[in-house]
Amino acid sequence: MQADWEIKSRAHQCTRTGRAFAEGELFYTMLVREGEGFRREDLCEEAWTGRNENIEPFSFWRSRYEPPAPPPPEPLAKDDAEGLLRRLIAEGGERRHAIYILALMLERKKVLRPMDSSDPDMLVYEHLPSGDTLVVANPRLSLDQIPAVQAEVGALLSGGG
Repeated sequence: MQADWEIKSRAHQCTRTGRAFAEGELFYTMLVREGEGFRREDLCEEAWTGRNENIEPFSFWRSRYEPPAPPPPEPLAKDDAEGLLRRLIAEGGERRHAIYILALMLERKKVLRPMDSSDPDMLVYEHLPSGDTLVVANPRLSLDQIPAVQAEVGALLSGGG
């Protein structure tokens, strides 16, 4: 019979002392049976040597602490794409291809939700944070047109347009 246990991920400080681990510091992890599952403890060197030897860990190991990597920068900030979309719509929609691509990007990021439209040439979106409704013309781009429009949107987002 196979059972699943939820075991916490590595802590960033010693379970016993509360002191934060320094980058490169050696620490110990031990799993202790507790009821039907396991309890994880991450211990600094001092806490490991001072622990109660009567408590027999199910498993233990020594590791070198590496702080978590910072989250990768978002390739496209939501506010930048959203602000550009609103600006282009307000300017009168001259760049309808770019507006369409920006709307698709924000739909994918779950900022815009597509709504039903009786007109296949018009896409209706609800802006989830505010509830605003946006109507975007469907330019019916062909696959060979998309790279040029993506380059245009990239230039607009970087301030080059």
